[in-house]
This record gives sequence, C-alpha cells and structure tokens, in this order.
Amino acid sequence: MKNVTHSFVFLAHWPSAGSFGLNTDILATNLINLTVVVGVLIFFGKGVLKDLLDNRKQRILSTIRNSEELRRGTIEQLEKARIRLQKVELEADEYRMNGYSEIEREKANLINATSISLEQLEKSKNETLYFEKQRAMNQVRQRVFQQAVQGALGTLNSCLNTELHFRTIRANIGILGSMEWKR
Repeated sequence: MKNVTHSFVFLAHWPSAGSFGLNTDILATNLINLTVVVGVLIFFGKGVLKDLLDNRKQRILSTIRNSEELRRGTIEQLEKARIRLQKVELEADEYRMNGYSEIEREKANLINATSISLEQLEKSKNETLYFEKQRAMNQVRQRVFQQAVQGALGTLNSCLNTELHFRTIRANIGILGSMEWKR
C-alpha cells in the first residue's frame, strides 16, 4: 500500500516539462492503465450497458404483464369452474333428493300393492277353505245319510213282514190324503 501511495506522490511531483521516460514502477503504471481502461469502458460502455439493462428490464416487465394476464384469466376460469361445480352439485343434490323421494314413493306403492295382493290371497284362501269345508261336510252328510238310509232299510226289511208293511203303507196314504183335504 505504501508503494501505491508513493506512486501518487511521485505523479504529483512529476515535472510538467521534462523528459519523457519509462516508468518502471509496475503498480503505479498498472493502476494508471486500469483507471484509463475503466474510464474508457464506463464512458463508452455506459450506453451499451444501459441499453442491455433497459432491454432486460422491458423483457422482465412484459413477462410480468403476461404472467399477470394469464393469472387473471386463470382466476376467471377457476371462478367459472367453481360456479359450474356448484351448479352441478345443486343439480346432483336435486336429482338425488328426487331419486330418493321417487324410490320412497315406489317403495310405498309396492308395499301397498303387496299388502292388497296378500289380502286378496288371504281372502281367496279363506273362501277356498270355506268351500272345501262345505264340500267335505256335504260329502260327510251324504255318506251319513246313505248309511242311515241303508241301515233303516236294512232294519225295516228285517223287521217288516207283509202285514206290517201294508199297515205302514195305509198310514202313509192316510197322511197324504189328509194333506190333500187341507189344501
């Protein structure tokens, strides 16, 4: 650092009208060369660097604007999709509720129809049982009557002789005759 300071001091004490010589101090000459090069670069490169930075700035700003527009469009599409989703969910709930009420109605109708069919079947069964009971009772009556008649005929045939037989016939004729007179 001391050498750098001495170089500046040396430049300050350099005679203005003197000889042109070769400066052998490397640090002093490099520093001068670097300041000249950096000065030239700043003077001439400032415009190029400014243009490059302005172009980069414009590209970044246009990218940000495009991103904002895409974001707004995406948000609008998202809101539309949410509204459509809510509408579809409401319709689905409505269909579900209508479907449940329709199912309940059909279930009630089926239960009613089944109970009516069961009542009719029960009534038909009871009527069939009644008729079968009546038929069985009639068959039993007929058999009892036939057996009673056969037993009575057998008893009569075994007990009756011809005289008793004629007497019974006369008595029946008398009963029939008295019935005619009452008419």
